[in-house]
Amino acid sequence: MTLVADGVPHMVATALWSHESTFPAEVGSVPKAREFVCQHLVQHDLLYLVEDVRLVVSELATNAMLHARTPFAVSLERFVRVVLLTVRDSSASGPERVAADVLDTHGRGLVIVDHVSHDWGVAMGSRGSKSVWASFVTRSGDR
Repeated sequence: MTLVADGVPHMVATALWSHESTFPAEVGSVPKAREFVCQHLVQHDLLYLVEDVRLVVSELATNAMLHARTPFAVSLERFVRVVLLTVRDSSASGPERVAADVLDTHGRGLVIVDHVSHDWGVAMGSRGSKSVWASFVTRSGDR
């Protein structure tokens, strides 16, 4: 369950660990965001989540870079049964799901996020910002 404070989703429980990094709005930031989440998931022995979280952060970071055109922050938090990925930018414009045609090269990002993550959403901030978050269920016994 999430609680939204100032546009940022927070789990009601206390995070077991948390990592955050800010990236400039440039093409090279997307692979850096992927590496950031990969590094921390590997560090915390959550290898089975790496590919799904990398794919989702790639979609969300690309959206922030292309549409918000502002620096964006990526945070990764671990709770008892879930990992929460959040991408926050300084645009008040929320993401829009579009109906992409079969041969379109754009427009599938949020469909991918919806399919790969357990849950996702958007939290609008009070200072003209937004956070797009996605959660991933962890296996029982993981720390």
